[in-house]
Amino acid sequence: MKTGRNMVVLSLLLFTFCINIAAHDDANAAQRGRKGGGVATLTAAEKATMIHMREEEKLARDVYIKMFELWGATIFSNISVSEQRHMDAVLNLLVKYGIPDPVAGKGVGEFTDAFKGLYDELVFQGQQSLLDAYMVGRAIEEMDIDDLEAAMTETSKADIDNVYGNLLNGSYNHLDAFNAHIPSLTQY
Repeated sequence: MKTGRNMVVLSLLLFTFCINIAAHDDANAAQRGRKGGGVATLTAAEKATMIHMREEEKLARDVYIKMFELWGATIFSNISVSEQRHMDAVLNLLVKYGIPDPVAGKGVGEFTDAFKGLYDELVFQGQQSLLDAYMVGRAIEEMDIDDLEAAMTETSKADIDNVYGNLLNGSYNHLDAFNAHIPSLTQY
C-alpha cells in the first residue's frame, strides 16, 4: 500500500510539474506572438467552457480545502494544491484569450450562483464522515473528467486541448487517489 501511495504522490508531483511547464510555455509563446501569428478567436462554446472549467477547478480546490480543515486528511491538502495549479492553467488561457476571470477576488467558498449551491451541497455531504468526504472527492473528480472530456470535443485549438488534456490526466490521478482511500473506511 505504501508503494501505491508513493506512486500516487509521485504522479501528482510529475503532473504538477508538467502543468506548470505547459502553462509557462503557452504564456511565453503568447507574449512573443508565435501562436499562429496572433490570438485566435474563440467560439462562444469555447469561451463558456473555459469559464466553466475555471469555476469548476475552484470548486474542487475550495471543497478540498474545507475537507482538510474538517478531517485533517492530507489527501485533501495535497489535491487542493494541485487544483490550484489547475486553476492557474485555465487562468493562463483566459488571460491569453482576453476573457475576464469569473473567480477574480472570490475567496474560498465564494462562487457565482451556479456553483454556490453545489459547493454548499458537497461540503454538507463531506461533513458527515471521512468516508463521505472521500466520496465527495470521487464525485468531484468524476464530474471534472466528464466535463473535461466534453470540453475537449468542443475545441480545435491545440493550446486549449493541451491544457484540458493535462487537467484530465490530473483528474484521473485524483480519482485514483480517492478510490485508493475509500476501501480503508468501508472494510469493517
